[in-house]
Amino acid sequence: MPTGPLSGIRLIEMDAIGPVPLCGMILSGLGAEIVRICRPGGQQAWSDVGDAVLLRGRTNVSLNLKSEEDRALLLDLVERADGIIEGARPGVMERLGLGPDECLARNPRLVYGRATGWGQQGPLRLTAGHDINYIAMTGALHAIAQAGQPPTIPLNLVGDYAGGTMFLALGMVSAILSAKASGKGQVVDVAMVDGVANLLSLFHAFIATGLWQDRPSANLLDGSAPFYRCYTCKGGGHVAVGALEPQFFAQLLAGLEIPADRYDQNDQTQWPAMIAQFTEIFLSRPRDEWEALFAGTDACVSPVLSMGEAMEHPANVSRQVFVTHAGVMQSVPAPRFSGTPGQINDSSSMTAPDVLAAWQQG
Repeated sequence: MPTGPLSGIRLIEMDAIGPVPLCGMILSGLGAEIVRICRPGGQQAWSDVGDAVLLRGRTNVSLNLKSEEDRALLLDLVERADGIIEGARPGVMERLGLGPDECLARNPRLVYGRATGWGQQGPLRLTAGHDINYIAMTGALHAIAQAGQPPTIPLNLVGDYAGGTMFLALGMVSAILSAKASGKGQVVDVAMVDGVANLLSLFHAFIATGLWQDRPSANLLDGSAPFYRCYTCKGGGHVAVGALEPQFFAQLLAGLEIPADRYDQNDQTQWPAMIAQFTEIFLSRPRDEWEALFAGTDACVSPVLSMGEAMEHPANVSRQVFVTHAGVMQSVPAPRFSGTPGQINDSSSMTAPDVLAAWQQG
């Protein structure tokens, strides 16, 4: 049986890509019992290895939702669930007869979580898009560009996963808590543009107070500051420098053997000279030597690791950030709980009637 702070919570996860499967993985690791509704023939986006990571910890049930009989089985599951999460375009679930109205009619305590890029309302709601489009339309992609260059794409972490998955997970847990107190379920409308806009709140405040210039390569946290950027090392590796506070900046200068009074950290007219000198110095040693030199200091200098290197780094190994499960190295559930720890659970397959029978007994 699943353990964790969400133990006893039953969720239905509709087959999807983007934010929904990662949300299911996270909530499963925290103890939720999740039945994943698979389309006949399987989701072509996933390999067996992908199943072992992103789709871990669910009970897979194959249903053909074009079949009246299978739709009825899904509604029977809905009747006994705490929540459902889906990532279809607006209107798709309604056309199947499985939208919020039908599901909440069967189970008034149900939380119906919907994750899309543009949201359930608005002029773009039926328009296709991906992570890159959502972060482009919220200002996030523009803010991480370097002057004179196209923006760097931050994988699909900012839109799909930070703006989508994490807000979907928070929304589901919040609404389930509300339903348990009030007896009333509700719809959770998660739009990635909403989530990313919330993530940019600090920078909205900066703009309002004149502390942020709305153009690339001109601000404290966008790679313009010599003490908050990456540098190339001898041999081609890189280090990340994040010495924002004056005391950390002082330790950075000491490690680089630069006199403490050489630069005024906050004088932006000195930043080009700082960058030039830091660049030259960091090129004089390999990345691993810089890591060793700054070890035990608060200079905020870290090696830029590949994902493979990160899995083997002693600091991550010591904390057990990654474990091998189903033959694949992958992350452990997060966050960590002292009294109700999460765990990685194996996936399984069952028929809908078997799941219903188990839920009725439970």
